[in-house]
Amino acid sequence: MAHKNTRRSGKVVTIRDVARHAGVSPMTVSRVINSETNVREETRAKVAKSIKSLRYSPNLAARSLASADTVHIGFLYANSTASYLSELLLGSLEQSSLSGCQLVLERCDDLETERKSIQRMVAGGVDGVILPAPLCDSEDALKTVVLAKIPAVLVTAGRPAPYFSAVSVNDFEAAREMTRHLLSLGHKRIAFINGHPGHSASAERFRGFMEGMTEAGLEVGADQVAQGFFTYRSGLKAAERLLTNGFSPTAIFASNDEMAAATMFVAHRKDLDVPAHLSVAGFDDTPLATMIWPELTTVRRPISEMAREAVRLLIEQVRARRSGKALMPEHKIMNFTLVKRGSSARAPATKRLTKA
Repeated sequence: MAHKNTRRSGKVVTIRDVARHAGVSPMTVSRVINSETNVREETRAKVAKSIKSLRYSPNLAARSLASADTVHIGFLYANSTASYLSELLLGSLEQSSLSGCQLVLERCDDLETERKSIQRMVAGGVDGVILPAPLCDSEDALKTVVLAKIPAVLVTAGRPAPYFSAVSVNDFEAAREMTRHLLSLGHKRIAFINGHPGHSASAERFRGFMEGMTEAGLEVGADQVAQGFFTYRSGLKAAERLLTNGFSPTAIFASNDEMAAATMFVAHRKDLDVPAHLSVAGFDDTPLATMIWPELTTVRRPISEMAREAVRLLIEQVRARRSGKALMPEHKIMNFTLVKRGSSARAPATKRLTKA
């Protein structure tokens, strides 16, 4: 049965409408909105979907009058790709709105601004901070948080630091699964574009690629790996190197979608058909993956959902502290998905020469 958009009909959507749409009780909806822990993950996802479908917006003014429990969360971000950052912000803003907390955004560009940004947030009264990559891998940022004596949740770290709550995927397993997929298509000459060397997720993805190749009994030479930095421009340089150094790969696996898209551009410029002559795979499944042609085979990392979970975990920690409880750090592993699209196909029967 189709549900009408009650916003357009002029009717105010209530918590009972959301409960009816999701097939749960109003109390369960309330628990989800308030980031309480005693809700199953599948139920939480179902309620979140109904909230989004009905465009339900909690009465934040009434809730703030009824409770002095407002939580202020700091979201600190550094140099990130636009697609990655937009997905993170979307999830963080949605969950903070549902939970009635306030989100404070700060940008930093180096170690000095990391410290100052965190200190400024603390002075401004934030109760905790969200640290996405690359800040989740910054020892200086983590030390500053510890000294400030506020909780933090790390997002998308390949190897989360101990004593911090974190939300991530298993980057190693995801990269190994993608490598196995390319191998199953008959590719043996697979090249890899590494991500930023300062990100632990990059190291885990490279390790997964290497493990997949080793399992297949294939050695990986230096001419099969190029260094990237998660940017489109670095992907152009890396792909150019891999396609002109004599290795002649039949597939290139890039550590993120932007570098994969850059690889496809370089391939087209060299008169290589994707995927007839060269298969290309990425990582993240950002909107860019379906904006290029052919659409990109990639690993879906649910970045928005990870950000929502990070906000929920942080609110839980802040409220536990206020009530005098001590919560142990929690590491939430989200599911990844291998998304097979048009950029990957069977390995070509013959090697094709590329133009410089």
